[in-house]
Amino acid sequence: MKKAKIAIVGGGVAGVTSAIYLAKLGLEITLFEKESSFVSGPPFCHLHAGGNLYREISDEQCIKLLKQSIDFLKFYPFVVDYRPTVIALPTTDKQTPNQLLPRLELLTKEYKQLIQKDSSNKVLGEPNNYFKLYSREDLEKLKFEKASSKPKSSDEWMISVAQNINFDKVQFPLILVQEYGLNLFRLASGATLILEKMNNVTLKRTTEVDNIQKKQEGWLVSYYNKQENFDYIINSAGFRTGKIDDMIGVPCKRMVEFKAAYVSHWKSKEQTLFPEIIFHGERGTPQGMGQFTPYPNGYFQLHGMTHNITLYDDGLVANTPLSCQPQLKQNFIQKIEKSWNKEEIEERTKSAIEHLSRFIPNFSEATVGSKPLFGAQQIPGDDPTLRVAEVSFPTKGYARCEIVKVSSVIDMVRAIQKELIKLGYLNTNNEASISFDILREEEISSLAQTLCEQREYPRSLGCRNIKNGGN
Repeated sequence: MKKAKIAIVGGGVAGVTSAIYLAKLGLEITLFEKESSFVSGPPFCHLHAGGNLYREISDEQCIKLLKQSIDFLKFYPFVVDYRPTVIALPTTDKQTPNQLLPRLELLTKEYKQLIQKDSSNKVLGEPNNYFKLYSREDLEKLKFEKASSKPKSSDEWMISVAQNINFDKVQFPLILVQEYGLNLFRLASGATLILEKMNNVTLKRTTEVDNIQKKQEGWLVSYYNKQENFDYIINSAGFRTGKIDDMIGVPCKRMVEFKAAYVSHWKSKEQTLFPEIIFHGERGTPQGMGQFTPYPNGYFQLHGMTHNITLYDDGLVANTPLSCQPQLKQNFIQKIEKSWNKEEIEERTKSAIEHLSRFIPNFSEATVGSKPLFGAQQIPGDDPTLRVAEVSFPTKGYARCEIVKVSSVIDMVRAIQKELIKLGYLNTNNEASISFDILREEEISSLAQTLCEQREYPRSLGCRNIKNGGN
């Protein structure tokens, strides 16, 4: 066994997961992060346990997302918000709900098989409850039920939908799916607390890597007038991955897309628990998909796949033959590195509220809750609809993380583990397991809410709707 020093460049989801996993296997890790805290990249809020938000992707990608989501939930149980997702097709949509059923049945079958292989995979509830259909008559009955403060059954979760949605604007049946929520701030909190307790991890926050040079053995990493030798480099720099590729001099093909989700507050619904609700629609048109994601105390994160809400006309860029780093326009860099224009926050958040109010009429009462959640996401290759990607190894001693969805990180780090075994830095195929007994719920929640404040968001975004589940 060679004594290995691993440098991880970038402390987003890919970086912190790599650090935790590989440190648990006994490797010496140094994690470099440009910002003052970890996991501060593009927004995520959804487990994608089956990919039901994306009608355009293949069954194969959906099955892979299901498997990866189960692994992610098992690795990071404290990140999951145990509330289901409701899929609705507007009356204007070209498809019908029945066209979604073959994929849902396929995913149910796959989930059952995963449980048969390993009972610990049963993390999305009973497989026979993976999805449930609701007719208009079903919702008419639920409309008059009393909402539960801790919904546990599918019917209890659907009460708030029945009481607030415009039945005349959606096709029936509606579909409830056990795709749960993910909390970015709780992941940032829990991962930080774990890493700070690990003796073989060196954390270098507010530290930007200036250069990386190939040595006869290993790499020389330069940062802030310092230099340090490492045996292996993991590039997890997110949308800045191309900068590290340019330093190392490896070929690449990638895109970068600026992403934003808008935070709203619905004061009259501060005590109401909602599932996530997805209104399908054609991307880039005025009828683009609407995503209604609940947080405690009346806060909702909103996506609208239109050009005046989530999508930007020039927000997707590709790399050039001269550089691996796609160049976003300066107005996006300004948002990422400095601040948003107040007028743009107001305009786009109000557009998002109007977009969702087509289906949830009283949501028009909602107001701007804070600045948006935002960031830029890399997409390897040239297919902007790609949703499943993990990692590549362009040269010896170098891993390039390429995740598009956060749930892919477990497959990503397992592939890195195999590569390290080939190089003689590891001698075990055993998966790293994390005991979360070292973390208390109170400290995860407290730091998550502190991170919200530090990043200028409502503290409620760091909380779970229901602390102990409710699926």
